[in-house]
Amino acid sequence: MQFKHPRVVTLAVASLAILTVGLAGCSSSKSAASSYAIKNNKAVLSTAQIKKNLDTKIITTRQDSQKSLTATYKAAAENSKYTLTSPYVKVNPYKTSPLTALVTFKSSTAEKISYTVVGKTDKTSITNTVKGGYTTTHQVPVVGLYAAYTNTVKITATTKAGKTTTKTLKMKTGALPTYIKDATITTKNVNKSKMEIGKNKLTIMNRTTKEPFAIDADGAVRWYSTDYSQHTIEQWTGGHIMMLSKTDVNSDVYNDLIETDYLGRVYKEYSFASNTSSSDSASVSKAAAKANTETTVIHHDLVELPNHNFLATVSDGSKYKEDTMIEVSHKTGKIVKVIDMKKLLPASMYKKFAKGADGKIDWLHQNAVDYDKNDKSIVISSRNQDMIMKLDYKTNHIKWIYSGKKKSTWPKAYRKYLLKADKGTVVTGGQHGLYLLNNGGSNSANSENFLLYDNNISVTNGNKSTSGKYSQAVEYHVNQKNMTIKSTWSYGKSLGKTNFTYVIGYAEREANGNTLIDFGYKNNGTESNVIEVTKSGKQVFNVTMKSAAAKAYAYRAYRVPFYSSSYQFDATR
Repeated sequence: MQFKHPRVVTLAVASLAILTVGLAGCSSSKSAASSYAIKNNKAVLSTAQIKKNLDTKIITTRQDSQKSLTATYKAAAENSKYTLTSPYVKVNPYKTSPLTALVTFKSSTAEKISYTVVGKTDKTSITNTVKGGYTTTHQVPVVGLYAAYTNTVKITATTKAGKTTTKTLKMKTGALPTYIKDATITTKNVNKSKMEIGKNKLTIMNRTTKEPFAIDADGAVRWYSTDYSQHTIEQWTGGHIMMLSKTDVNSDVYNDLIETDYLGRVYKEYSFASNTSSSDSASVSKAAAKANTETTVIHHDLVELPNHNFLATVSDGSKYKEDTMIEVSHKTGKIVKVIDMKKLLPASMYKKFAKGADGKIDWLHQNAVDYDKNDKSIVISSRNQDMIMKLDYKTNHIKWIYSGKKKSTWPKAYRKYLLKADKGTVVTGGQHGLYLLNNGGSNSANSENFLLYDNNISVTNGNKSTSGKYSQAVEYHVNQKNMTIKSTWSYGKSLGKTNFTYVIGYAEREANGNTLIDFGYKNNGTESNVIEVTKSGKQVFNVTMKSAAAKAYAYRAYRVPFYSSSYQFDATR
């Protein structure tokens, strides 16, 4: 299943080596490595101190609270009294996903199961085939119900001989919660035949805060979670999702990263320290240390690595924020690698940057990371430097940098890594959501394409002549061999200042070639506007969310299968 983009990695790739942070060369060859002249900056915090500050660990709080529910569903799955004629049905099985259900039953012969949640209009039905093939025990995870409605769900059992039996169930759901109900959804320019919706795709409104939800082509809510989330919802191995949440809805701190599914079952939970204060460097003042309390550690993005660990953008506990990445072991929950961008970029970038209202220095503001399977590198986006760059993940060596910052203003050691822009190439400003296209597919290590959302606001090095006039999705092509970059497609400029967004936003390439674009902070955050366009720029879906509650805009929007063919629910395990 593709979720927002091809980030899910294959099992066949070997685990990444854990190496210390350092700079040596721009490639793995000795000749290139020996020419790398950049020296490490003096660390603000040591790697050991960063690990101590963030204090990552695996906990079982949510899993423990769900044990009795899972035991109930296990017993139902093993009980022969439940048949297709009279199945066990539980709406909202884990009490956090009210528009889902679990159906369990047994059959006397081996059967394959599929189901359809009947839509209210054309092309809004949700159909899935249950993973597991032909079996006599059936656990059917149903997703895509309507709220405040008596839903019609058709369960179809097919034998190996091709005989089918269908059972029609009625499932009643409750009303939407306030923060979703009050987020008024309106649609226009909808062309379902041209949209990328398939048989089971919905659009996730990944909100900056509050409850995330997903809508169909009519704009009707078909899934939501009562667990509050912030910024991060990512597809994981096996069709699970990683969601940054919190245990106390009244707290401002989101430091519970949960591996869950659309039914709300939690499989793993990572906890991060929210009080990061002391440092081992005299360069961090007492005032800065005092300010380092009650902080959300993971702030914008994370990606699954080939070894199934995750790489996340974090704040490290110093007076500088949102400028560090950590790799966390999926087995132990411990940090196994730290990348401190203060060590890799010119010290002048962060030492001369002004403090914010919170007393922190947000000089980089890294808001995206993606892993390149072709050459085992990572690409990142820095909003506050109007910069995108690529690093070798094993060594942290810089491969290339693209920025509006003039070449002459870079220290000489960095200049060889600056991409030369072809004529007419878009200079990004305050951009978001950078990720690679065709990752692991037709791209080569020296030739790559990526997509991002260009807010087009010159924070430090953006295009001042166009800054604030429009925002857009932009596709780029990089020729690493020639160290060149050019923009090859864009959409948004024609919408003008109406769709300009100072912060947040996202662009996602769909399987049919369309692009889904989230103008998340339209009209200064009073609304979020998500538009799907064809390659020629024709709109086929336009949805607006208004009155979303404080800070509950659409941080990103994803077109997602509900659910992937790799997903399987099994209460007996």
